[in-house]
Order: sequence, then C-alpha cells, then structure tokens
Amino acid sequence: MKFIVYQMDVKSALLYGKIEEEVYVCQPPGFENPKFPDRVYKLKKALYGLHQAPRAWSDTLSTYLLKNGFERGIIDKTLFIKRKKKDILLVQIYVDDIIFGSTKAYMCKEFEELMHNRFKMSSMGELTFFLGLQVKQKEDGIFISQSKYVQDILTKFGFSEAKPASTPMETYKQITADLEGEDVDVHHYRSMIGSLMYLTASRPDIMFAVCVCARFQVRPKQSHFQAVKRIFRYLKGQPRLGLWYPHDSPFDLLAYSDSDLGGANLDRKSTSGGCQFLGARLVSWQYKKQTTVSTSTTKVEYIAAASCCSQVLWIQNQMLDYGITFLHTPIFIDNNSAISIVNNAVKHSKTKYIEIRYHFIRDCNEKKLIQVLKVHTSNQFADLFTKAFDVGRFTFLVTSVGMINTE
Repeated sequence: MKFIVYQMDVKSALLYGKIEEEVYVCQPPGFENPKFPDRVYKLKKALYGLHQAPRAWSDTLSTYLLKNGFERGIIDKTLFIKRKKKDILLVQIYVDDIIFGSTKAYMCKEFEELMHNRFKMSSMGELTFFLGLQVKQKEDGIFISQSKYVQDILTKFGFSEAKPASTPMETYKQITADLEGEDVDVHHYRSMIGSLMYLTASRPDIMFAVCVCARFQVRPKQSHFQAVKRIFRYLKGQPRLGLWYPHDSPFDLLAYSDSDLGGANLDRKSTSGGCQFLGARLVSWQYKKQTTVSTSTTKVEYIAAASCCSQVLWIQNQMLDYGITFLHTPIFIDNNSAISIVNNAVKHSKTKYIEIRYHFIRDCNEKKLIQVLKVHTSNQFADLFTKAFDVGRFTFLVTSVGMINTE
C-alpha cells in the first residue's frame, strides 16, 4: 500500500488502567500517616509492579479505540483497523508502543489527535526503531535490520577486530558431542547463544548455525565454542545484512519446505526447514529438529511439508484481519514421493509409519487451501535452514530469501 508507518509512545501507560477487583497496598516506607499508621490504601487505578496492570491498560486502550470506530483483529488481538470507504488505518499495539499507518495522511493525523485527547503521548515521527529492529523506510520499500545490535554483541564478546568468515558454519566439519574435548565456560557460551538467538529475528542466514550450536549448551566443549566464534566472525563480515520488503512485489503467498535426513548427528533425527513469502518478501521462517528418527527421505520430507503447512495456515488466518484471503497457496518441495502422498488419498505402504497428526496436510490440500508443487533442488530456498553450504550456494540462498546489504 506504500503508506508511511509512524510510531507513538504512551507516557506512564500502566497508570491509566482501572482495576475491577479490590486491591490494597501498604503505606510506602517514609510516607506513613502518623495518625493512621496501621491503615492501607485501596487502589482505584493500576500501579507499576501490580500484576493486573498490563491487562488493565490493555482493556482501557482497547475500549477507547473500539468506541472511536476501530475494529479489533479477529486473529491478532493487538491489531486495530479503521476503514473509510476504500481507505484503511492500521494500528498495532505492543504494551505502550504503538505503530500505525494509513493510505491517507489525514487519517494518521486524526489518530494522533485522538490519542492525545485521552492519553499523554510522545509522537516519535516515522518508524525507525521498534522492538530492537531498525527500520529504514524508502520510496521503493522497507528495510529491516539489527546492525546496531550486531555491533554491540561483537564489541561485547571481543570480535570487533576478528577476521571475517564467509559463511556462518563450515561445510566439511560436522559438530559432534566431542565428549573428550576441553570444557569451556558454560555461562559465557550460553550468553553468546542467547545473543545470537535474538538476532535471528531479522537474520535467517544464521538460523541453522545458531540452532545447531544451541544443542550443546549443557556441556559445551572447545569445538562448540569455535563453531560459535565462526558465527560471530561471519557477522563481522556481514554486519549490515537485513531483510528487504519492496513495494512493487506481487502479493501472493507461497512457501518452501525441505528436510535433511538424519541431519542431527547426536541422535540421527532429521531436521525440517521452511520459509514463507508474500511475493518476494520473506515473512516467516522455521528450523526444527523432528521428534522421531526416520529411515525414509519421503517421510521426513512429508513431515517437513506438514510443519510448513501449519505455518501457512497461520499466515492465512492472520491475513483475514486485513480482509485478504489466500487459496491454493503453493508449497514447494523437492521430493516427488512426498507430493504423491499429499495428492493421493489412497494409503501408500510408506504412510503407515507416519503419525496421523501429520496427515492434516492432505485435508488442507483437498480443501484447496494449499497445493504441493515440485521444485528443483537448486531452487529450494528452504535449504538455507537445513544444512551448511559453501560460499557460492550460501550467497545464492541468502540473496534469494530477500536479504541485502544497505551499505
């Protein structure tokens, strides 16, 4: 829709909430009433530190918006929508942070005035930073990154002057339990993993490597520590990489699903990877180790497709709040046998070992919510979330999912 997104902040938001039940608080130390030292205060409004406060603030804000012509999202309860003929105003709430945008500039101004009339607000202009994400709005699209956070963790863990790496994980050297290896500081290792986990919110390129290293947080060894250090060295070489969301891309929902048979060398369980796009815009991605050990590529590909289908249905439901309906959403996989199982209701001999809960993808296919299509392995973008690659293949996949460098 190409509208500009703005941001507002509510001052002392939790103090606006009214509580329904009776709550009493002691007199603050140093401010006791000498005439009535044993008395307590009965609250009429919420206070910071009261566990009812966030809920009370949410109810107060929601009630105010609904009374002023907004509709609440059916799926996303923090989304509020106001429509005027063909124009639309979208308001997204996260506690006291509010982002909003509209097809008409005057609707944004009206919303700001509406909020200022009831609450003390700080208008922060165009959205540039939200929940740790840096947002750069351009004429042809929106760029989302965490480059400042990358620089912070590189400095924190001493990688500011490290030699850059071309990929986040080596392809020729598998990470094993390494029971005979030298122990490393478990707290330092977990701190590094936690910092990297937060970064995966905008960096799908490190998703696989971080999740693999996260499996060894109980007793990390020197070899595991070296693998984590390589991820930081890769970030050193690509600190400003982020997700690009162009305006001129089509608005079609499509998904890619892939798996790696026996990819987890500790227990030989397979890994599933998936990514979902709105046109050329990457909106969701997953990496998951499957719960069972499989001996068939068909089975692991089918389970991965079922997991990807669940995410597609979730996105479809989310888009209903905007009045957008998707049917026949293509899910691209590179295994013909798995496609045959989805499209053929007759029980195949290979399907009797697959748990019933994965067969819901057949129902989705019959209801025409999704369709499973064949894609060549070379164009399987979900590969990025299932295994390590050399520089050439890795760069191709990173570019294909919509990641660019702004500088």
